[in-house]
Amino acid sequence: MKESYFTPENIYEKSQKILHKLRKYREKHTIDFKPSNSALLILDMQRYFLDKSSHAYIPSAQAIVQKAKNLMNAFLKNNLTVILTQHINAKDDANPMSKWWKDSIREEDIRSEIIPELNHSDTTVIKKTQYDAFHKTSLENLLKEKRITQIVITGVMTHLCCETTARSAFLKGFTVFFTIDGTATYNEEFHHASLLNLSHGFAIPVLCKELQDTLESV
Repeated sequence: MKESYFTPENIYEKSQKILHKLRKYREKHTIDFKPSNSALLILDMQRYFLDKSSHAYIPSAQAIVQKAKNLMNAFLKNNLTVILTQHINAKDDANPMSKWWKDSIREEDIRSEIIPELNHSDTTVIKKTQYDAFHKTSLENLLKEKRITQIVITGVMTHLCCETTARSAFLKGFTVFFTIDGTATYNEEFHHASLLNLSHGFAIPVLCKELQDTLESV
């Protein structure tokens, strides 16, 4: 079930190929990325998913760390909003997730911490309990207070928290840019399936460097 489909050595070539396969969906839309109206979401980049000793370790996740960090730095350099989510469950708020996975991420577990590479004082951290980063959190209000209309999604897992949050954002009226090489999950099949479905009905598939280049030209 798990595979290292993204590595630091192949992520550029693989993500280019994925984007090429999705080109017919992307070309249907003429939505421009507008940095001044955008926020970067970095979902659940916690030790729980990036530590090799964890049972939830995502082999391809390490390959996207630098991509997410570069985007984060580009957003912050332009004084734009960066929000990181931290998935935490108490005993009574996991709901069906605890039965589904037979496990939960507890706050007292050191693996619940966001990885140090993405720990920055100028970002906002929002704790969540479900796949959807909008569910019972301050995320929507925060975005609307800042008059954000576009969000960029990075992080893990592509087919769970990233996809669910992208769909929720779309339904709430946000334009969603979903990074091909800034998200990762357990295997390539899950990754491709999410990107295909999202590209058809919910989000614009993009490469991190495309957005970074736009930010650096502002």
